[in-house]
Order: sequence, then structure tokens, then C-alpha cells
Amino acid sequence: MSAPPAPYQLIATDLDGTLLRHDETVSERTRAALAAATAAGAAHIVVTGRSVPWTRHILDALDYRGLAVCGQGAQLYHAGEHRLLTSVTLDRQLAGLALAKIEAETGPLYLAASRDGLEGEVLVGPGYRVQDGPLPSIPIDDPAELWTAPLNKVYLQHPSLDDDSLARTAREVAGDLVGVVVAGPGIVELLPLGLTKATGLSLAARRLGVKAAGTIAFGDMPNDIAMFGWSAHGVAMANAHDELKAVADEVTASNEEDGIAVVLERLYPS
Repeated sequence: MSAPPAPYQLIATDLDGTLLRHDETVSERTRAALAAATAAGAAHIVVTGRSVPWTRHILDALDYRGLAVCGQGAQLYHAGEHRLLTSVTLDRQLAGLALAKIEAETGPLYLAASRDGLEGEVLVGPGYRVQDGPLPSIPIDDPAELWTAPLNKVYLQHPSLDDDSLARTAREVAGDLVGVVVAGPGIVELLPLGLTKATGLSLAARRLGVKAAGTIAFGDMPNDIAMFGWSAHGVAMANAHDELKAVADEVTASNEEDGIAVVLERLYPS
């Protein structure tokens, strides 16, 4: 792979599997590399699939004060002010129709949903497997409760289908109603149609006065594909999903091995 031609004005990083290590921390080396890049005039922006309530504690721990794109592009959040600037919600009627079409193909699904807003809860229906960790969620017995307030996204799991197969089937039968992304292991999401990380990143970049041609992006999952397509240069982590590696301009070391720092130290030597 050829090296990027010049340093960039905007550095967009995914969180899980990219900027964060497995224990949800950022290494001192990566912090130093980002600090050197920002000292050289670049801006760093977090672009994550997590909704704001599941992102805020991470940003606070990093002392991150700028804009963040959350919820797969649905939410633009000002971390320094703890303020939600923009938010796009999922049409619940369309999502319900999409689910019915998907379940007609796959059989019953396990469901969860992320409610809109700064304090939006994640509701978890029967059978849905929540990953271990500190992220709060509310178990519910009746899936009908998922639909009682505005949502950012709906999460799907299947008793036997793997993530890629479930997402592929969902796109085939309901891709004209909702967006479908694989955002992490066991995380298949239904989103507003047309919404991607690129949607939120382009909105944030306009506010920052930066263009796509001045942006480098780092990610690890298929939900980062649109962000790579929008940015001038896309860097996949060594631990990235094969679909993202296939469209990346380069592949760096893993998130556990300071993959972001490896690239930034080359571009912005201190």
C-alpha cells in the first residue's frame, strides 16, 4: 500500500476495536500520537456506533471536549458541553414492518433497542445477549415496550444465524425500509434508511470547516465502510472485519498494538 500523500486536517476514529483497547482504555502511545497530530493542526473526532449514553463516560474519561458522532451517525454530540446538537430517529412503523419481513425469512429474532436522547435507555428483550461490561441496559419482558418512545436503532440477534448471514438476509428483504449494519460481534442494527457514519461525519466536518479530502478515518467493522468511502484515506485495524479491510486504503496494527499511533507517528512526527 502506498503511504498517504500528506497529513490530514481531520482524524476520524471509531471507538470499539479501534481507538479503545479491550479494557476500554486508550494507550499512552496513542494518546501521545493524537496529541502530536492535534498540536500540528489536525482535529480529532470520535465517530462511533454507540449512542450518546453509552459513549459519554468514555469521552469524559479521555477528557475529550470536542464534537463526537454517535449512534452510527444519528447523533452529533458536543462532549465538552454535554449537549446533543442533532439527532435522527428511526421510523418505528417502518422498523416494525422491516422486522416482520425479516422474521418471515429467519424465524423469531431476539431484540433490543436504543432510545433517543442524552439519557436514552437501551431496552433488552427476552433472549437478547448483552455483552459483558459496564454499559447500562434495561431488561423487558414484553417486546412491545421497545416501541413506546422514539428510537435511534433496533438491535437484532438470531438463535443460530451468524451476524453476517443475519445482516445479509435483513438487507435482502427489508433494505428498502431500513439501513442494516454489522457494528461488532453479536451486534446487527436496524437504522434509519440512508443513515451511516458518513452522514454524521460530514455534518461534523462542515461545522469544523474541514472537507472529506482532508480526512483520514480509522475503523474495524462494516459499519465503518461508509466513513471510509467519504474520507480521503481509510485505515483498517489488523483486527478488522474482512469486509472493511477489502475497501481500506491500508491496514495497520491492531487496536491492542497501537495501530492508530503507528499511522499517526508516520504522518505527524513529533
